[in-house]
Amino acid sequence: MGNEINGVTFSAAKKTKLLITHIKRLREDDITFTEEDADGLLLPHNDALVISLNMLDFKIKRVLVDPGRSANIIQWRVLEKAKLTRSIIPATKLLAGFNFASVTTRGEILLLTNAEGVMKTTLFEVVDLDMGYNIILVRPWLHEIKVVPSTYHQLLKFPTTEGIKQIRGDQSVAKEMNAISVSSSKGKDRTT
Repeated sequence: MGNEINGVTFSAAKKTKLLITHIKRLREDDITFTEEDADGLLLPHNDALVISLNMLDFKIKRVLVDPGRSANIIQWRVLEKAKLTRSIIPATKLLAGFNFASVTTRGEILLLTNAEGVMKTTLFEVVDLDMGYNIILVRPWLHEIKVVPSTYHQLLKFPTTEGIKQIRGDQSVAKEMNAISVSSSKGKDRTT
């Protein structure tokens, strides 16, 4: 038998591990996601994060947020509508997708994006193809704005001088885009 301290013997005390957890206090500028951020969503879901973004003096809908890619993309038709096709810098690049299909760009353009008051000049590759989305925003834009995306919460959060701002995804548009994608792939001939 060992020594007793407050009813616990020394030999028992040696076998007991003391776990100390330090809880870091959250600051107002920490970016966190809570279950409340998912309120109003149709759950469970497997939707892409599709937002609307202020750009070119109007709100552009069907903007896909894709942190897995490295080239911001804008559709030729968006620039046509905004009468900005003359501002395109001629540059041909070959962009490859995850399925190894290639797309040749029609040029590049620098455009001012407005994310809840955070203004950034962003380089876009211009493509002329039917991809459904008007714009695809990727890592360079996300990193420059310091965006933390959550597809589960359908939300972008990012720091500003006025605190954390957010842009809510449009789940109904994401579901619509997914339905279009699935229905168009069903009609294609599959060769094995």
